[in-house]
Amino acid sequence: MAKRSRQKSSSAPATTGGSAGAEGAVGPRQPCPCGSGKRFKACHGAAGGAADVFVARPFEGLPSECDLVALRELVPAATAPLRIKDTDVEVQLCTILPSAAPAMVRDSGAVWLGLQVRHQFADPSRDLAAVLLRALEHAAAGETGVVGVTDAPGNGPRLQDLVLDETLDITMHEGFDYWVADVEGGAELAAALEQANESALPTVRLASVEAAYWTDVGTKEHLRWVMPEPEDRLLDAIARVHHAGGDVLVPDARLVGMFRAHGLLVPVWDLPLGSGAAVLEEPAAAYKAALDAALADDTPLTTEERAARSGLANRQVTIR
Repeated sequence: MAKRSRQKSSSAPATTGGSAGAEGAVGPRQPCPCGSGKRFKACHGAAGGAADVFVARPFEGLPSECDLVALRELVPAATAPLRIKDTDVEVQLCTILPSAAPAMVRDSGAVWLGLQVRHQFADPSRDLAAVLLRALEHAAAGETGVVGVTDAPGNGPRLQDLVLDETLDITMHEGFDYWVADVEGGAELAAALEQANESALPTVRLASVEAAYWTDVGTKEHLRWVMPEPEDRLLDAIARVHHAGGDVLVPDARLVGMFRAHGLLVPVWDLPLGSGAAVLEEPAAAYKAALDAALADDTPLTTEERAARSGLANRQVTIR
């Protein structure tokens, strides 16, 4: 598994790259967020290029949109039950499944859906829905094992169309032992999980605020916080708080920049080694209160706040 290297590359924002621009904008020379490896202007940004329409904010409208983005892009090991309309089949959303399987029907008949799968189509929400429907069909037929899709889902339903309108109840895991938790003799398979577990960076979801995740990458610690507000308004607010010095969560912590993922901004703090997650709970809640006040402030930015905003905007990169 390449989880450790992918986590490292996404943990710290680039010092150069895409600027703020329009909401979720992707520059023509930037990599296409669909994952094709092509520049945007030669893929979904080309007239008559990719057939399906790229969706910049695929999980918009879901109550746990920010956490879904975090589980897809930041978190090594976590699970959450999904309740699906018109079925009582047990469905579990997983950050990643063995061999990066798109979905699995377990021996119990439960469906497990893998979130960190890149189908390279235009809308991850529609991709996940297509896999989920296929897995539910297999479960109804009494078939078990890995389930996936190879064809673009076209105009099929999206995840928003299938799940009940409920907030995710997320369980964080230290590793991937949950893969065998429902398998008889799973403890005897623990040795086979050692390599996978070594790739799982320690990660904790803060309890005092939504969608904020502390992680230890070995050489440093980060807080990465997925935020739902419109980008321009959020940048103004972050700049106001930054200029006022209100974003130093713990001594020697530093807001180093932010990246975009699935249409949302993700501010990133560098933290001193040894900080841990617990010490961030109260400061994160205080920062959220200051940010909410700044979001409600409609007065024009001062010259100093505009300079702070410009500096923050120059430390952005789009990863999806």
